[in-house]
Amino acid sequence: MNSSLSNSLHSSKALQIRSCFTLNTSLITTNSKPNIPISISSPTLKIAIIGFGNYGQHLAKTLVAQGHTVLAHSKSDHSRIARNIGVTFFSNPNDLCEQHPDVILLSTSITSTEQVLKSLPLQKLKRSTLFVDVLSVKEFAKNLLLDVLPPDFDIICSHPMFGPQSGKQGWENLFFAYEKVRIGNEFSRIQRCNDFLAIFEREGCKMVEMSCQEHDKLAAGSQFVTHTVGRVLDMLGLQSTPINTKGYESLLNLVENTRGDSFELYYGLFMYNKSALEMLEKLDLAFDELRHELSSRLHDVVKKQLFDSKVRGKSLQEKSYQNGAAIATSLNTPRSQVQPYEFKGKISETIDDSSRLKIAIIGFGNFGQFLAKTFVSQGHSVLAYSRTDYSDVAQKLGVSYFSDAEDLCEEHPDVILLCTSILSTEKVLKSLPLHRLKRSTLFVDVLSVKEFPRNLFLQNLPPDFDILCTHPMFGPESGKNGWKDLAFVFDKVRTGSDENRTARCSRFLDIFGQEGCRMVEMSCAEHDWHAAGSQFITHTIGRVLEKLKLESTPINTKGYETLLKLVENTAGDSFDLYYGLFMYNVNAMEQLERLDLAFESLKKQLFGRLHGFFQRQLVGNSERKELETFSNGNEAVLPNWDAKIVSPKENFQLFWENSVVVSPGMKIEVLQDKSGGRNGAKVASSSETVN
Repeated sequence: MNSSLSNSLHSSKALQIRSCFTLNTSLITTNSKPNIPISISSPTLKIAIIGFGNYGQHLAKTLVAQGHTVLAHSKSDHSRIARNIGVTFFSNPNDLCEQHPDVILLSTSITSTEQVLKSLPLQKLKRSTLFVDVLSVKEFAKNLLLDVLPPDFDIICSHPMFGPQSGKQGWENLFFAYEKVRIGNEFSRIQRCNDFLAIFEREGCKMVEMSCQEHDKLAAGSQFVTHTVGRVLDMLGLQSTPINTKGYESLLNLVENTRGDSFELYYGLFMYNKSALEMLEKLDLAFDELRHELSSRLHDVVKKQLFDSKVRGKSLQEKSYQNGAAIATSLNTPRSQVQPYEFKGKISETIDDSSRLKIAIIGFGNFGQFLAKTFVSQGHSVLAYSRTDYSDVAQKLGVSYFSDAEDLCEEHPDVILLCTSILSTEKVLKSLPLHRLKRSTLFVDVLSVKEFPRNLFLQNLPPDFDILCTHPMFGPESGKNGWKDLAFVFDKVRTGSDENRTARCSRFLDIFGQEGCRMVEMSCAEHDWHAAGSQFITHTIGRVLEKLKLESTPINTKGYETLLKLVENTAGDSFDLYYGLFMYNVNAMEQLERLDLAFESLKKQLFGRLHGFFQRQLVGNSERKELETFSNGNEAVLPNWDAKIVSPKENFQLFWENSVVVSPGMKIEVLQDKSGGRNGAKVASSSETVN
């Protein structure tokens, strides 16, 4: 991937997201009418809900609870549900409109709104009726209402940024975005508008007034991305594991929330928000760029192994740790049963001399220091060695720091704890003066991958050294408020049968048990199988989203805030850590490919729906695969759209393999590419040449 690809992710076309206090005033609707504040004790309204599905019913419960008169009409018969809620249901819209409601609340799906609106007997309503929509896209709704409704009808375009799932515990502090598109000058009509908005303010919603254009621009970068990530992960069939991290659990929650929404809603977010296609392309580019970074690093490693004089003559097949060239038997190793670990020690801040350990931490960076604080607080003697001079930090923590590994090993620690990066572990281990240690020293690692250090220890440590492979499923950020209920995974790879050596291993594990960790004993192979589907996926999603430069918006949903938090946590980890998760876990490549296939599958679903749409628009026959042949000129205008196709040829054809994707106001140029690769049509801001 060239540098222009990276630059395209952050071009001038990127979304400009601002806080609610610095919104672009040119996009915010100003109202020259009298400034009447939203009343918290407003009178009751007669509100007719058109579309009484899950969302309409969700809103109706609150409307009724506040004392409003609620009517409802829907294609499906929801009369029994309506009666239970306290709503009057009408199977015929004529009967409903003759009740002269103050407000018509459109709670239909995005794709059916136009048809439903045009089917309403508007002539039976009062001339000044207030129409409100609650669609997830706003420019489409605004233009539709302005086109269809008579000029004496009032219009509010709104979007409650929550649904039955996220709002089931109440609407407190949830966002409600709205634009007063058209409100009459009469005091009663202005007051009615404010009375309606007061419904949501009374429930504690954060009221955000913004233009429909601004809403859609922000929503493409938040709501659409959230739904896209949730649907991609849902396709992977993610499941809870015995070693969930907080980041992975947040992704599982996101999948659960997204699964509750129909594909119809997601398709509507894509089809009727002209910024969504741009965001989908950015996601695609970001994922491609991340894969390119990984493959480049992998390429460098392979080159070094093939051409470095130190390893010349060695076959790649002899290496055990490269992803895709790992020992074949590791993939066929049966996954072990998770073994419970019971901490039986006395929980106290101090320990007696017989239980005190002398622990030498090799690699005294952030994570080594993080662990050292707890070791010292429990009364253990802690030594440290690192390439960088951390003597001042060590002194403050109560740790004895050594600048020479020989001196540290001569102290004969009970435990050598490797806190190095994944990539440097082999080099550091081989540099240690093992001959200066006691013969039965216990070696422990805390790497995020487990089969790699297990094999490394077994191959390089003398047979009388004990080995314990561990992975604290937390770090300085997630564990800053304590380790209670956080997972600690371990595998007793090799411990001597001597009672003292067995007890020493148990005392080390008790350090984490005392802190309340959830102790999980499992094989290294089992750990890596779970971690590839949880930890590696979590880091991958976080890094892809980081490339989009996502920022908080005035209309964040709970799901979007989950993604922002994930990006924040992932950004704190080095690329070396992520690369290590990929390089040294034999399952990571498979998960990366599955993620790629899921994303491609989702795009095919979206473009497949678009394909059907354009068949109906251009041909009217959904059975034909070939859409249309344009001739006699180089410009073709799509019916009912503002977009146009600028052709480089006099005659051309559109095929499924070469689908054209347009949104209102966008222009594209069609390339007659039938290679089966990416679409030959690309979005352009003007009728410029597309290479």
